[in-house]
Amino acid sequence: MKSEAKLINYTDRLFSIFLSDLKKIYTNDKLNQCKSKYLGKNSFLLRYLKKLSALDFDLKIKYSKILNIMKKKFNIIFYLEKKYIKDYMNLNRTNKKYFDVSLPGRKIDYGCLHPITLVINDIERFFYYLGFLTYHGPELEDVYHNFDALNVPMHHPARDKSDTFWFDSKRLLRTQTSNMQIRILEKNSCPIKFIVPGKVYRRDSDQTHTPMFHQVEGLIIDKSISFSNIKWILQNFICQFFQNQNLVFRFRSSYFPFTIPSAEMDIQTSSGSWLEVLGFGMIHPNVLKNFNIDNKKYSACAFGIGVERIAMIKYSVSDIRLFFENDIRFLKQFV
Repeated sequence: MKSEAKLINYTDRLFSIFLSDLKKIYTNDKLNQCKSKYLGKNSFLLRYLKKLSALDFDLKIKYSKILNIMKKKFNIIFYLEKKYIKDYMNLNRTNKKYFDVSLPGRKIDYGCLHPITLVINDIERFFYYLGFLTYHGPELEDVYHNFDALNVPMHHPARDKSDTFWFDSKRLLRTQTSNMQIRILEKNSCPIKFIVPGKVYRRDSDQTHTPMFHQVEGLIIDKSISFSNIKWILQNFICQFFQNQNLVFRFRSSYFPFTIPSAEMDIQTSSGSWLEVLGFGMIHPNVLKNFNIDNKKYSACAFGIGVERIAMIKYSVSDIRLFFENDIRFLKQFV
């Protein structure tokens, strides 16, 4: 066995030779060969470490410390050298001079608009061409704008805590985008026609209902507006939206506190069942009075489109909750 001084001197020279060998290495294969030479089974370090078992305890401690420090240096340098070679190879790959055309390309994932956004954009585009303005309003609402001004009576189920998200007795999450009607009419004169897209909230959750959903409210105020006018607009909208002139739909009478007469439109799905997609009607005279509009001079009609409902039919989605689960496998279909 070498003395301690000789061992230190030998390991220093070995380390110098090791550094000299590294300067000639530019590939992982060469680096692995070098690592086997200096840290492999037949390397000086491992052969010497095996001999330590025959030494006295004190010498074993001294020599093993020297050899383990050397081994640690080798491992650190091998790690750094491997990283350097990897970076060097990546740099060459991106350099046009050395670009390997046989390398597989990297897949690029493109984002896309959410299907609900796509549907709202289509709705806004259709009504824009008919001269409708677009407004947006608050989702946190007061009782007056959400219920009172729209002729919703105190005993109406929509006011109940089981149907509406209340903050306190005067504030709630809006249940319809109709809450913007009086605000818009206070700042604009008649005649006017506009739509209000946005989120609304109701306590309901199943395959065709969610606690939060999107609605597009529309209002037309003009002289001699009739029920047939709004029917014609909505019929053309549905055919245009689905790009299908032979779409099967039906109108049926309904009830809304703020319209009279009132009706709803159902569309026949691929399974043969009917799905309600929108409601409409002539604005109730009491609502026009709340708007300070002369109902002898002007008539008005309103409609509300359920965005998720028509999206379900357009994209053949069976469960409305899929739109809100953020499942990338579902959303990728709309790229």
